[in-house]
Amino acid sequence: MPTEVEADLAGLDAELDRVVPLKSATNLLIGTWNVRALGGYTDRWTSRTTDSPKRDWHSMACIARVLARFDVTAIQETRRETSALFAILSLLGPDYRVIASDVTEGDKGNSERLAYVYDSRRVQPSGLVGEIVLPPQAQNNVDQFARTPYAAGFVRNEVEFILTTVHVLWGLRPADRLPELAAFARWMRSWADRPKDWNRNLMVLGDFNIDRHEDPLWQEFFATGLYPPAVLHDVSRTIFDDDRDRHSYDQISWFTPTRPDGTTETRLEGITFGQVGGNVDFVPHVLTGSGLDRSQMSWRISDHYPLWLEFTVSQGAWG
Repeated sequence: MPTEVEADLAGLDAELDRVVPLKSATNLLIGTWNVRALGGYTDRWTSRTTDSPKRDWHSMACIARVLARFDVTAIQETRRETSALFAILSLLGPDYRVIASDVTEGDKGNSERLAYVYDSRRVQPSGLVGEIVLPPQAQNNVDQFARTPYAAGFVRNEVEFILTTVHVLWGLRPADRLPELAAFARWMRSWADRPKDWNRNLMVLGDFNIDRHEDPLWQEFFATGLYPPAVLHDVSRTIFDDDRDRHSYDQISWFTPTRPDGTTETRLEGITFGQVGGNVDFVPHVLTGSGLDRSQMSWRISDHYPLWLEFTVSQGAWG
C-alpha cells in the first residue's frame, strides 16, 4: 500500500472515530450509501487520466474503511459487473459478506442491482430475502418499479429487523418520481400492516430522490406513517450540496403510527432509536493531494455521502 494511501486512511479513520459510535455489545449501526456506478475498477493504486473506470484501489480502500464502521449497509447503484464490489469485500476481510439482488433489466433499470454488505460477526441473515414486485391489480399509476426494491432480514442479539432498500427512478422532472415513490411507500405500509406476516422491525432505506424536506415527494412518502428521524433532516446527502442547495435524497425510516390524540408510537420491537445518526463527510479525508475536483472524486468514491443511524438492541427480545 502506498504511503499516501496509508495517510488518507489514517485521516479517514480519525474522522470516523469522531462522528460514528464504536461497535458495542448492545448497539446496531445501520448505514445506506449510493456508491456511484459501483461496477468495475482499474487495477492500480492510482488510476491514470486515460484509465476507465476511474475507481482504483486507493478509492476502494477508502470505501471499505467507511463500510467497516457499520453492521450492515444498504448499497445502491451496484452494477451488473461486480468486480469492484468484491474487491471492496476483499479489503474488508472474510468477516464481511454481501447479499445482493439480480439486475433489473431494461433501460430504466440502468444495469443496477441492490446490495447489503454486513459484518457477519455482528449480524446474520434471518432467512428472508425478496424483491418487491407490484401486483397487476395495484392502483399505483405505475406499471412496475424501474429498479426492483430489495428486502433482506437480519438478526442481531436474537432481534430480527428487515431492511428494504430502493433506488427510486430519477426521471426528467420531480413529478416523474412521484408515482413510483408513492407506490413503494404504500406497498411497504400494506406489508407492515398485514397480520401474521414476516414483517417485524420493518425499515426502508436508500436513495428515494426526494429533493427537499417537506416537498411533494417528501409529503407523499411520509404520509404513509414512515418516521423520518429528525437527526437526519439537516444532514447533507451529496458532496455537491451547499447552504443554498440541499437535498433529501437518501433516507432511513420506519413506520410510526399516529394515535387518535396526535401522539405517535414506534413499531420497533426490541430495538430502540436514541436520535443518534448522521452522514460521513469523506471529502476532506480521501484522495488528498490528488488535485481532483468533486466531480472527479464522485466517480472514484461517490457523489453521495453515506447515512447512518445507531440503535440499541435488547438481548433476546425473541428467539
